[in-house]
Amino acid sequence: MNGYERMTDDELYGSFLRGDTTAYDQLMIRYGDALLLYLSGYLHDWHEAEDHMIEAFARIMAKRPSIGEGNFKAYLFRTGRNLALRFFERRSRMQTFSVESMEVDLPDEASVAQNLLRSERQQTLSRCIDRIESELREALWLVYVDELSYAQAASVMGVKVKRIDRLLYRGKQQMRIELAKEGITNAYE
Repeated sequence: MNGYERMTDDELYGSFLRGDTTAYDQLMIRYGDALLLYLSGYLHDWHEAEDHMIEAFARIMAKRPSIGEGNFKAYLFRTGRNLALRFFERRSRMQTFSVESMEVDLPDEASVAQNLLRSERQQTLSRCIDRIESELREALWLVYVDELSYAQAASVMGVKVKRIDRLLYRGKQQMRIELAKEGITNAYE
């Protein structure tokens, strides 16, 4: 483990601002895959998402904005989201966030039966999450998959923190309803 891996985002970004490009490389390693996965939910094209992920990092690197303490990841995701939305505006059509086209690697299991069960659960979850409203889907993804705080998710989505709280509440309610339609009444089974 090198010294960079133990540094916080704020320390890495500050080090980059003082001229240490290796610190910025560490931020790219830390968040590149998560941002790529998030952007693929908007763009529905892995290669386009990769281009936008690279552009988001490049813009921050070039502009060197002042980023509030503890907000690098949220700022990065907001930059990527804005790039994706502008991409669609240029093509005069708007896409919504979707989990369907994302390529999520699941860890290999020892038995085929476990893989089949995991695959079935993933398909059920994907069907259910795709049936809820896009804005709810995105809030759930940012908070529970990308592990952003409510404030960071609000920053990414351009809404107030209280709205994130309501979106998550409604999203979880809708997910329970959709899961019940699939015969799942206890999500922890």
